[in-house]
Amino acid sequence: MSTAMNNIAIIIITYNRPEDMLALAKNIVGLDQKEQFLEEVIIVNNNSTKDYTAVIDFMDLHKEVNFKYIHSPENLGVSKGRNFAIQQASAPLLLMLDDDCELADKNALQTIAHLFEAKPKTGIISVKVEYFQNRQIQENAFPHKQFEKYKNLAQFDTYYFAGGAHIVRKAIMDEVGYYPENFFYGMEEYDLSYRILNAGYLIEYNAGITMLHKESPEGRQATKDKLKGMWLNKSIVAYTYLPKGYFMTTAIMWSLFYLANSKFDFIGFIKNWIAVFKIPSQTKRTPLATNTLQYLNKVEARLWY
Repeated sequence: MSTAMNNIAIIIITYNRPEDMLALAKNIVGLDQKEQFLEEVIIVNNNSTKDYTAVIDFMDLHKEVNFKYIHSPENLGVSKGRNFAIQQASAPLLLMLDDDCELADKNALQTIAHLFEAKPKTGIISVKVEYFQNRQIQENAFPHKQFEKYKNLAQFDTYYFAGGAHIVRKAIMDEVGYYPENFFYGMEEYDLSYRILNAGYLIEYNAGITMLHKESPEGRQATKDKLKGMWLNKSIVAYTYLPKGYFMTTAIMWSLFYLANSKFDFIGFIKNWIAVFKIPSQTKRTPLATNTLQYLNKVEARLWY
């Protein structure tokens, strides 16, 4: 069929959360105007060890939604899993959702379909994320580090997006590249954001769409491996795109964050510093253009860690 310019593909990567995935599938089926705007729902199961039969049975009962369920034979991680899903998508707008969330408003599809109208230079729109339990804004999923200054704004231009709740034009990803596949977990948002900004597009936050996230308001304790990955990946991003001074400040600040949150795992600390020191010899620098750096300063981006 012909694809309307505001048709939507919802992309979900799921791993070991069948109950949450079933709730999200029910949430999607309950959305208004899905026949008009929702072209497909692509679900990649990252080789979960839990039983997803109930999810599959539910999707089979609801042929009014074009569910495409793919069980990967391996855990691809977030970035590689999304890239695989994008290659299966045909809709021009891609809504990326975590599997432990729901959309708050039944008219979300209609709102999303019109968000990009008259905004030809907007590449990604990051949406509002609230905790499912208490409807408070989730600060660590807010796309600006000056939370208190920006939290009540309905819309603003920014410099990165929330990984589990954003909408991106597929054509722009085809142009600038997909999520970095060498990042198994964490900081892929910054890498893609800098490439999109450097190509002359904008990143916007829009509170007109709300995702309800079932993460506890107390947060989740990241594992040591995730912390190491975040530290290393953010250092790679800084080295690749930013003036070199930001590479050192990023590596140092994240190393201290790792120590504090890993209960002073000095062995992991030393091993990861060795990996960080190898970045310059293993990573090609593609520094951001002057006008991109000026944009980052204009939107008050935090760059030094």
